[in-house]
Amino acid sequence: MTDKSELLRQLRIERDERPAQAASSRRWWWALVLVLLLLAIGAASYLWLRSAAPAVKVAVAKPLQSGAAGQSGASILDASGYVVARRQATVSAKITGKLEQLFIEEGVHVKEGDVVATLDNRNATANLLQAKAGVQQAQSALLQAKAAAADITPIYERDRKLAAASVISATALEQSKANYDAKQTDVAVAEGNLAVRKAALEIAQRDLDDTIVRAPFTGVVTTKNAQPGEIVSPLSAGGGFTRSGICTLVDMDSLEVEVDVSENFIGRVRANEPATLKLNAYPDWQIPAYVIAVVPPADRSKATVKVRVGFKSRDPRILPEMGARVSFLSREQNAAGGGSGAPGVTLPSDAVQASAGAATGTVYVLHEDTLERREVKLGARDGDSQTVLAGLAAGERVAVGDFTKLSDGEHVKVVDR
Repeated sequence: MTDKSELLRQLRIERDERPAQAASSRRWWWALVLVLLLLAIGAASYLWLRSAAPAVKVAVAKPLQSGAAGQSGASILDASGYVVARRQATVSAKITGKLEQLFIEEGVHVKEGDVVATLDNRNATANLLQAKAGVQQAQSALLQAKAAAADITPIYERDRKLAAASVISATALEQSKANYDAKQTDVAVAEGNLAVRKAALEIAQRDLDDTIVRAPFTGVVTTKNAQPGEIVSPLSAGGGFTRSGICTLVDMDSLEVEVDVSENFIGRVRANEPATLKLNAYPDWQIPAYVIAVVPPADRSKATVKVRVGFKSRDPRILPEMGARVSFLSREQNAAGGGSGAPGVTLPSDAVQASAGAATGTVYVLHEDTLERREVKLGARDGDSQTVLAGLAAGERVAVGDFTKLSDGEHVKVVDR
């Protein structure tokens, strides 16, 4: 009986324990639901914040490369200009005349003294012959005057002696002296007339020489302004068949580049500082150059100052009036580079926040997905490339995006560039 009673007791269900167990199960279930809800809220918040973060692209700062011909150094300023010739001339005749022969064409190289053209010289030749005849006539007159003076000289000497011996009167001596002085005067007049005739001959000879037009210096003919048969006059402004010039001659060894630099940044440019040139016709060709001079005064209408830049080497590809872009280099940076590399880095221009021509700017450096606002010193801007002289190291990542939505310490979403 005892065993049966114990067995029945064990099988008996305690009605007061079931509600407690059910309550405990409900508490664990609500806790689990709360945890899952919190996780869901956290995940949603993370996704929402990530989707709300500004989307930026990434640009990597690249080290500057060495310049042409072993030059190194960051460009501190860029400017555009044109190739000009410091020595060029419109070649013309010194006298008015009809152009008879022309020996040049555009693009022809001529040397100093080469004959460029000739004018009709028939009038000049006739004047020269007339001048020569006048010289001969004056020479004959001088010989005649000298002969007459030579003939009267002994007569005058004899009359002096006779007058001293009281053989002839003083009046006769005075008459003899007057005749002698007249003959001497005739000689002087004849000599003066001969000098005038010789001067006229020289003028006539020069007029004949002026019918031959020669190149004033060695250069290249860039334009031909007259044709044979036209009248050429140095005093005419041109029109009809009258030309004031025959051709334009350019000394190719005098080529240089003139650029206009904003007066706000002219302090960066100094004479004899190094520079590099790129011609618009040859954008991949870097030409070593140097600053010749800063030309005063400033242009008040454009707020610029003219700067002359010279070529360190000559090349037949460099032609007048070509467009050119000049990058001015710092001498200190050029010396510090040692020919192995250039200080500073380059970035895409849209990765830098700066005003046009400003010396400093702002970049946003990426650390994982966090931004750091940083001030940098700017160099030259060349198209889509911006030189950064200081404040940024090669290899650092920089955000590219809407700068109005970026701030220091902000989290961003990086997208492919």
